[in-house]
Amino acid sequence: MADTQVKRLVIVESPAKAKTIQKYLGEGYVVEASVGHIRDLPQRAAEVPKEFKKNKWASLGIDIESDFEPLYVVDSAKQSRVNDLKKELKDADELLLATDEDREGEAIAWHLLEVLRPKVPVKRMVFNEITKEAIQNAANNTRDIDQNLVDAQEARRLVDRLYGYQVSPILWKKVGRGLSAGRVQSVAVRLVVEKERERIAFKTADYWDIDAVFDPGHFEAKLFSVDSKRIAQGGDFDDKGNLTKQDVMLLTEKDVAEIVEGLGSSKFEVSDVSSRPYSRKPEAPFMTSTLQREASNKFGWSAKRTMRTAQGLYERGFITYMRTDSTTLSESALKAARAQAKELFGADHVSVEPRRYERKVKNAQEAHEAVRPAGDVFKTPAELASELKSDDFTLYEMIWRRTVASQMVDAKGTTSTVKISGKTNSGKVIEFSASGTVIEFLGYKAAYESGETDDADEAEDKRLPVLKKGDAITPKSITPSGHQTTPPARFTEASLVKELEARGIGRPSTYASILGTIVDRGYILRKGRALVPSWTAFAVTRLLESFFSNLVDYAFTARMEEELDLVAAGELPRTQALRDFYWGPEDGSAKGLATQLEQLPDIDARGNSTFEIGDSGIAVRVGKYGPYLERGEERASIPPDIAPDELTPERALEILLAPSTDRELGVHPESGLTLMVKTGRFGPYFTEILPEGNEEKPRTASLLKSMEATGVSLEDALKLFALPRIVGIDPADNIEITAQNGRYGPYMTKAKDSRSLDTE
Repeated sequence: MADTQVKRLVIVESPAKAKTIQKYLGEGYVVEASVGHIRDLPQRAAEVPKEFKKNKWASLGIDIESDFEPLYVVDSAKQSRVNDLKKELKDADELLLATDEDREGEAIAWHLLEVLRPKVPVKRMVFNEITKEAIQNAANNTRDIDQNLVDAQEARRLVDRLYGYQVSPILWKKVGRGLSAGRVQSVAVRLVVEKERERIAFKTADYWDIDAVFDPGHFEAKLFSVDSKRIAQGGDFDDKGNLTKQDVMLLTEKDVAEIVEGLGSSKFEVSDVSSRPYSRKPEAPFMTSTLQREASNKFGWSAKRTMRTAQGLYERGFITYMRTDSTTLSESALKAARAQAKELFGADHVSVEPRRYERKVKNAQEAHEAVRPAGDVFKTPAELASELKSDDFTLYEMIWRRTVASQMVDAKGTTSTVKISGKTNSGKVIEFSASGTVIEFLGYKAAYESGETDDADEAEDKRLPVLKKGDAITPKSITPSGHQTTPPARFTEASLVKELEARGIGRPSTYASILGTIVDRGYILRKGRALVPSWTAFAVTRLLESFFSNLVDYAFTARMEEELDLVAAGELPRTQALRDFYWGPEDGSAKGLATQLEQLPDIDARGNSTFEIGDSGIAVRVGKYGPYLERGEERASIPPDIAPDELTPERALEILLAPSTDRELGVHPESGLTLMVKTGRFGPYFTEILPEGNEEKPRTASLLKSMEATGVSLEDALKLFALPRIVGIDPADNIEITAQNGRYGPYMTKAKDSRSLDTE
């Protein structure tokens, strides 16, 4: 398709993409990969060029006084790749920068241009899917680099650097080493902490109702009212355990026992029968956040796992670009989805007109389609069964089903409600209620079922017998049922992404990395699918709320996202967005980071990291080596499996009074340091006690699985502290083999290769 006398160098981000695109472009094109970013702000002082080292701002990498001028350095690990690209460029007649079509991709293209300094024409090549037609079309319809997108990405990067580099050191001094603060990360942690605070403050309430089973039809019903007054249910209470409505009846255990006894041999009849049409619309095709949520709901996947799988499917040409906040389908995709729905499910299952979905995301800005199968004719999962395995197949099938279902008709059915009444021997009128929904026409549900459910979904396909008013009904069982109100549910990865998105915080390309960071940093622990904040997260959030309130304010963070969107649209200079963040908006509506740093008072580190447990006199302290309980001179480690809302005064006292396995073992003969055995988040371990004021991290060693904390000795600790040790040299290549011990047990290493040991 191209003039063979002209050589065009195409640069993409990944080698996997390069291989596929090379095949589609053919002769006249050489496709190479940058392997992600080639240039960034310096990560270490050693990376700062010699001519800049004397500048005060050098380690920050941003000259704030010169309109936030960034200092970029080529990653040392990427220098050889840059050299290879320059070599290829010498023989090229044209350079096509084909990085991803989003702000990050636009920035990578710009950095390549800045570093390679080509003397040949440069064009920007963009595509949304890796199919032959899409790639060839992109090569023939290039554009210039969009400087507005580059500026928006740069502003985001600089804001994140200013925040992280200037706030994180305060956390190191006042909370603990190794912690980090981040513009979106810290807000996400605050959301999870606030949810746990609500759970801690929550007061449970008891309420009772009655479950019954009736014939004919052996169907279940619940007590609905007594003397026409509705029975109180969980939703009728506030978080303090008080009823929010006065027109309901709160039943006690004694009340329901009397009602059940009073019903005795009472006769029941149908007092009312009603029905209403049931209808459910298909959901929009996936965007990044809904893809992550649905994979979490259906398969229990983390956002990271979902995006890793989607990235592979995209690079191999199976789906469109996976970082998007668009639910739009192109005309060719609409046609493909509708044709496939008609072929597989019948013409009566396809909507008369194409369904088009509006985006409901605050500040939606990505310029792509929805995540959908690639191409103008979608491949069915059955056609790809031999090509896609495991996670790849699972995710592709979900994307394919959701896309096809989006062009199908509503599911239809009927929801019926039956009321059954009887009288107690004291004359009280008791009414039970039962509801059920019968799906009479599947519509889109023939192709796709959502992973999210609501109360209406719970009743689907619950068929009630055909009854009419006045029919006699026979109770088969009448059983009292006691309940307690439950605190607000914790966030899952899926619901946290949904909440951030609803507040306009973060973007499709950032959610997976944000979730990964807050878990890796120890701020958030996973308990099943629930996200539980650590006590460290409580201490960090309290400090930021108290001294950097704007930085964890939801509205302020969302407004920063809006400003970055304006920069991307060319409606706001990059420097203005940075000034607003650092110095504060001109209208004085919020303090900038610099002002908050200048006005920072002395922080009481101990007070900030102390959390009283009710009125018990026991407090949680977040210390150098993790959280512990304290009462006077008494101290005890907090078992890692206890969530903050589970640490009641009673439980805290129980832990304090329990015999501790933490104990001193003796003195290391070489270092002179005291060695101890302790129990931590990952089980028992040996550690050394450093002198007061020593900021170094103490050495630790996990106990072997065969060891018990109550029975280990100083000798056991010395043996494990002697690791890693050389056990031999491989004669084949003269490389050392070492024995090591880690969190998951003993293992051997040779260079970068490691092997677990089955026995100790």
